[in-house]
Amino acid sequence: MTHQDTIALIADDHELFRAGLSALLKRDCGFASVIEAASLDAAMQILGETPAITFASFDLAMPGVGSALSLRSVREVFPHVRVAVVSGSGDRDDIFLALQAGLHGYVPKTLGIPDITRAFQKILRGEIFVPPLVAELPAQAEPPACTEFARMPEPGVKLTPRQSDVLRLIRCGKSNKEIARSLNLTESTVKVHAVALYRALGVHNRYGAARVERD
Repeated sequence: MTHQDTIALIADDHELFRAGLSALLKRDCGFASVIEAASLDAAMQILGETPAITFASFDLAMPGVGSALSLRSVREVFPHVRVAVVSGSGDRDDIFLALQAGLHGYVPKTLGIPDITRAFQKILRGEIFVPPLVAELPAQAEPPACTEFARMPEPGVKLTPRQSDVLRLIRCGKSNKEIARSLNLTESTVKVHAVALYRALGVHNRYGAARVERD
C-alpha cells in the first residue's frame, strides 16, 4: 500500500511520539510526507492549508481536545480525511465517544509497533479499527439518550435561553455546525454563545459543559 502523492498529519503534544509515528507512516504505510502538530488548533490550521492530507491521528490529551467528540468537526469539515485517535487512554467511554464522533479508529498507545501499524493500515483501507480490549472491559451503562429538554445545572448558574439551547444540543453530541443549523444561527454566533456558556459553568470546553449538565 502506498500513498506517495498524499500527506499524513500527526497531532500529539509529545514530540518523541510524533517522531515515532511519522517514521512508521513513512516506512510501513507509504506516506512520503508527514506533518506534525502539537495542538488541535495547529492541526486544524494545517488541515485547512494542506488539502493533500488524507490521514490524521489525534491524541486526546493534547491541548484543545476535551474528548473524542471534539474531533467530530474534523470529520465534518474534512470528509476526505481518515481520522483516528491515538491515545494513552484505554477507557471504554473514550473509545465509544470516538465512534460516536464518526472517527475511523481508536488506537491505544499501549499497543506494540506491529499492532499500531496494522491498525493504521486497516483504517487506510477504509475499515474501522477498534482495539480488542473493548470486549475485555467491564460493561458500562449506556450514555443517556438525547432528550428534548436537558436538566439544567445547579441553581445559581444563570444561562440565557439561547445558552440553554446550545447546552442542550451539546449534550446531544451536536457539533457547532449542527447547532447552528438547528437554531438557525451562524456557526460564529454559536461559538460566541458556547464561550459564554463555558464561562457561566466554570468549564473550559464542550466536554466539560456536557459533564456538568449530566452530573
